This record gives sequence, C-alpha cells and structure tokens, in this order.
Amino acid sequence: MTAPHNAIDPTAVAVMNATLLHVPFDGWSDAALASGAADACVEQHMVSVLFPRGAIDAIALHSRLADAEMVAAFHALPETPQKIHLAIRALVLLRLELAQQNKDAVRRALTMLALPAHVKISAELLYETVDAIWRAAGQTDTGFSFYTRRATLAAVYSATLLAWLADNSGDMGKTVAFLDRRLANVASIPKATAPLRGVKAAGEQFARAMLKTIGRRHAR
Repeated sequence: MTAPHNAIDPTAVAVMNATLLHVPFDGWSDAALASGAADACVEQHMVSVLFPRGAIDAIALHSRLADAEMVAAFHALPETPQKIHLAIRALVLLRLELAQQNKDAVRRALTMLALPAHVKISAELLYETVDAIWRAAGQTDTGFSFYTRRATLAAVYSATLLAWLADNSGDMGKTVAFLDRRLANVASIPKATAPLRGVKAAGEQFARAMLKTIGRRHAR
C-alpha cells in the first residue's frame, strides 16, 4: 500500500510541505492546497492531478513521508537499540518528535481521518506506520502473528499519539512517561503473545478491522 519513497512525486511533496503552513488557518482543505500550490509555484490545475481525492491524499502523503523520515532518523542514530521494546520506543518517540513542529496539522488530520468516509485510508495509514516501526525494529516474521504484533502496537501507538496531542509540556515529558507506562504494561511486546487484557482487546479489534478493511496482505 505504501508507495516506494523514490516513487513519490517531488512536486506533490513540495505542494504538501507548502500546504502545511496554511493548515492552521484553513485546515486540510482545498483552500489550503490551493495556497500551498501557489506558494510552491505549481499551477492550480495540477492540484487535482497530484491529489485526486483532495486534502485526504495530502494527509496520506504527509503520513507516509513521516514514516520514512522516522525510519531514516532511527537508522541514523549513533547506536540503535538492540532490544525490540527499546527499538520500538525509540521509533515511536522519533515519529512524534519529528512531527512536533506540525502538531496542529497532525491534530487536524486525525480529525479528518476520523470521519466515516475515511475509515479505509485511516486504517491503511495506521497499519503502514506500525508496520514501518516493526520492520525497522527488525521484525519481519510472517503468519498471523505478523498481524497481531502490529495490532498490539497499533493500540499502544494510537493511545500514545492522543497523549502526545494533549501534551503541552514542551519537552514531550508527559508523552514519554505515557509511552513507557504502555510499554511496561505490554510486557510481552517483543513476542506479542500475552499483552494486558485491555490492550489485547483493542489490538484484536484493530486486527479484525484491518483484515476486513484492507484485506490480509503477506509480508514482503
């Protein structure tokens, strides 16, 4: 589902990046895209070509680029954590730290993704993020655990994302503490076999929804 990074149209990236400056005022909207295109010196008729579904396509591009940036930043660390749960912790925090400057845009994107019309793309983007995290952490196993691991992490990541949006500490201190509590609760996250009952239920619910919405895909 995720387009190869080198296949992403650089013009679309330029328009999306320029659009981010307008999202706090216009939201993720056609107006914001039009302003972003003008700022990027891209003709207006190209907006519908680059983003056929409008702002939701720009949101998807923003999320996918953020995934790629997270993985690149993780591999650029002087020393990457060897333990799975520590690698996952580092990746989640990198994902949020890199988004800190566009926090309002992320908040508005989540509001839009929560609409019933966007349930499919919302599930896809969440899946792609947790899949990128697991793969970067070195987990490329197949079988149903491939999905249950991602479902468990999806529950943890989603909750942490909401905590991050509510975190006004400036240094992400509250978010870090929240994530650490979630990871401590899911004591078996390296194996993803026996998470706490509440997290497991949320993970299984996501797994069922994911399989229903986007179909079971095989590990590549």
